[in-house]
This record gives sequence, C-alpha cells and structure tokens, in this order.
Amino acid sequence: MQNSRRNFLAAAAAAGAATSLPAWGETNPEGTPRLMLGPMVGAVTQDSVPIWMQLSGDYFDALVEYSTDPLSGPWQRTPPQRARAEDNYTLVIRIEGLRPDTVYHYRVVANGKQDKYLRDTPPQQVRTAPAGPARFRVAFGSCARIQSDPEQPIWKAVAQYRPDLFFWLGDNIYGDSIVPATLVAEYQRQRFVPGFQPIGRSVPQLAIWDDHDYGLDNFDRTNPIRDQALKIFGQFWANPAVGLPDTPGVFFDYNYGGVDFIFVDGRYHRAPDADEDTPQKEFLGKGQFEWLQQRLLASRAPFKVIACGSGWSRFKGPGGDSWAAYQHERTRLFNFIRDNKIRGVVLLSGDTHFPYVACAPWSERGGYDLYDLVSSALAQIIAEAPGGMEERIATRMLPDRMIRPPLLGVNNAGIIDFDLTGPVPTLSFNVINIRGRALYSPLVLRADELINGTSSWKAKMGK
Repeated sequence: MQNSRRNFLAAAAAAGAATSLPAWGETNPEGTPRLMLGPMVGAVTQDSVPIWMQLSGDYFDALVEYSTDPLSGPWQRTPPQRARAEDNYTLVIRIEGLRPDTVYHYRVVANGKQDKYLRDTPPQQVRTAPAGPARFRVAFGSCARIQSDPEQPIWKAVAQYRPDLFFWLGDNIYGDSIVPATLVAEYQRQRFVPGFQPIGRSVPQLAIWDDHDYGLDNFDRTNPIRDQALKIFGQFWANPAVGLPDTPGVFFDYNYGGVDFIFVDGRYHRAPDADEDTPQKEFLGKGQFEWLQQRLLASRAPFKVIACGSGWSRFKGPGGDSWAAYQHERTRLFNFIRDNKIRGVVLLSGDTHFPYVACAPWSERGGYDLYDLVSSALAQIIAEAPGGMEERIATRMLPDRMIRPPLLGVNNAGIIDFDLTGPVPTLSFNVINIRGRALYSPLVLRADELINGTSSWKAKMGK
C-alpha cells in the first residue's frame, strides 16, 4: 500500500501535477461498492420481504432502505450485512416488521450510499403476502436455456400478466457441467437477462431444480458434485428453506393467499432412471417422502399444490426421465393422498419443452383425479416435432389421460389464477406464448372436485 502511494505521488510530480491531491482514503482502493446482480425478491410473507443480491466484494456493508411512500418517506433501514467470498458474494437481506398486502418501495444502499450506478433508477416495489384467503396469480415455467435464447422474450409476456408470484420449476440454467464454477457462471448469465430483471425486482421468485441446474442431463443421486450444486443453488435463490438439517435437498413448503405450495427435490435422492422399478426404487428419498406426507397431513388449505421439476405423468414410459420410471413410489404417494382423505392436491411440473395438462384418474381407484399442469420451455430454440407425436404420447401414457394436448414449437409460461374468496375455491390454468396470447381453453378446477369419489377428468377434456 505504501509503495503504491509513493509511486503515485512520484508519477504525479514528474508530470507537473498540482500539489493538492485527494487524501489516499477518499477512494476505496478495493473498488466501487455496488450491486453486480439483483436486487431480486424472494419468498415474501405477510410481514417480511427477502431481497437477494450479488455484490462486488466483501469489503463493504450493504443494507436495504424501504418505505410505503417513495416521495415523502420516511425511509427505514435494515441492519447492515456483508457478503462473503465463500458465498460468491451473494446475500439475502430480509426486511421485517411489515404490514400484510402492502406495497413497499425499496433500494439497496452500499457502504452507506445508494449504489453509484443506480442513483438515477427509481426505487423498486414489492407487495407483501395477503393476510388471508385471496385472489392472486402465479406464473411459472422451466427450461430457460440462455445459450440458445439470450433475449428470452417470454419475460415481457409474463410482465403483461402482472403475476403475484413466479415459480421456477427446474432447468433454470443449463449448467451441464460437474465444474461448480460453471454453474455459478450460468446463474450469473441468467440473472443478467434484461427482460427478466424488472420481474425479478418486483415479483417474488421461488425455485427448485432439475437435471441441467443440478449437474448433467438426467443426473441423479450419483452426481459427484451434488453437495456443491446444492450449496450454489442456495446462494442464488431466496427460498423459505433448503431441505432439512438431516435431509439435504432444495425442497420446502410455502403458504400464500390461503394456498399451500409444496416444492419437492426430484434429483438429490433419486435412483437412476434405468434401475428396475421395484418398491425400493426411490425418487424423493425416504426422508423427503416422509416430510411430504407430513406436510400434506398438516395442510388445511383447499388447494395443496405439489411442484416438481420432472413430469408426473406416465408418457415418457419405463426408464424415462420422469415419474414414469418410478411408478411404485408415485402410486404409494397417490394412494397415501386417497387413504388419508387429503383433499385438493394439484400437481405442477416442467422439463418437457412443451406444455400440456395430464391427469392420473385416481377416481377410478377410489380417490379423485390428480392433474399435472405443465409449462416448458421458457426459452429455447424449439424444433417442430414429427407428425403424429400427440397421438403417440396420449397412447403411451395410458391409463393417464391427456387433458390439454402438447403444444409443440412454442416458448411458454404457465399462468394460474387462484380465487379463495368465494364459497368454493377455484383455480384456472392456461399457458401463454411470447406475445402474451393464451393458448388453451382455460382449465378450471374447483376445490370440491378434488375429493375422494369424484370423477372430473372427462368433463375437463378440451383444447
């Protein structure tokens, strides 16, 4: 440090510089404290908002200023925090003590000042979760391959629908590597997509993974970097939790507006797809399966939405990279729902690079029909599939049923509108393309249809 100062002064004198030089400490020699990525909103609650960010280093403190009135204030501040190199300089700052269903404006402060490069940017805004049953909208999707679609126009379409939440259901990046640094680099590239940034700054983001952000294509519990991948995943999302202390994984549960959302990890504990499908073959793993059972038993919500990266339907067939290769465990779960009279279960998934709606007609086994709402891909170069593919898929997946046909060659996002304010809670599902056009006739599910002894799938068939 002293040598650097002497060299600087000597060079200035030799050049005839003015003798009144700034004090050495006025400019931080380690750089300008600032945001590198973010801010991005995580899983909001009725009284808190987590703000994710990646900073330019670990040499300064960061905090968040927030107010309900961006013009008059007053502005309150969170306690300062400091990012760490071992977390790739990522940080989650939680704003607490908030009011339910209230819009808050916020901005990041670096080293006591507003970020130098964001001074002309107005404060961001976010709404806390409602205090009780509500009407709200969820957007979701999977498979955002920046390598083939760096612009990702789907985000402008999603913004038109003004969702209250956004769910990432896996292949959120295409790391496709067993080098941890590569996964970090791909997360950074995806977070930098200009079209995504306005949504990330205002709409709560929740995420699970699938194979391409877990490691390599179709990876399972044999992944040699699964623990490193899990650590990196935790650094780049602001989920409510990441697994359990004695059961690693990205799974967690979350309540919003009167709906219980249960996100499961379909990779960390998963046996290889090609293993024989016996009662011992695991998809979720023992600890996560028991956790899922307990979450379902404890829920009193009219809808219990279980989200998984891999598809729930049978269409990929034995050995396919989906629940189709784990029929014993799927049957055990679906029978548990039936036998314990757990109402209102709806399934979400991604992965396939085309959207569809499938149904496991468990009404024919004494339960009720379990619908899988699928959206994929958010961003891909998608080729049209060969003729007759829809018919082959529908035949291969029997006895499951195709309720809305696959839409081939289209980037898309799923949209679910929940209404828990009426006498019978409902949800309505559709998918939108990059122009914001709805592609199906809406699939509407009533809570009183998702109860043992009720068959609904035939009436739901449509385009």
